[in-house]
Amino acid sequence: MKLNEIIEKLKLQVLTVQDKLDTEVSYGYTSDLLSDVIANSKEGNLWITLQTHQNIIAVAKLKDLAGIIIVNNRKPEEETLKKAEEENVLLITTEETAFNISGKLYQLISTQE
Repeated sequence: MKLNEIIEKLKLQVLTVQDKLDTEVSYGYTSDLLSDVIANSKEGNLWITLQTHQNIIAVAKLKDLAGIIIVNNRKPEEETLKKAEEENVLLITTEETAFNISGKLYQLISTQE
């Protein structure tokens, strides 16, 4: 499923790199522990987290993730937004909890398989 479909159906707010909205999402991965994401996420995953600091950009880039959904209506630091634009990493926000948005994303992706 493409990012633009997910963003529309889940009513997410895009913060950076609008040109990546045609990216195909392979699955989701929910974690707030960076080492866990590095060890277990897969290329093309859409990462769900409450983290907002710059290190999330490095992890997303390292793992070639489709993007990052930041939950609980948290807003990334200005430096994080700037780094995301520089590194071409899509940042998205939602007021939903990680639990809720993970379930909704799972429903969307699993019905496409």
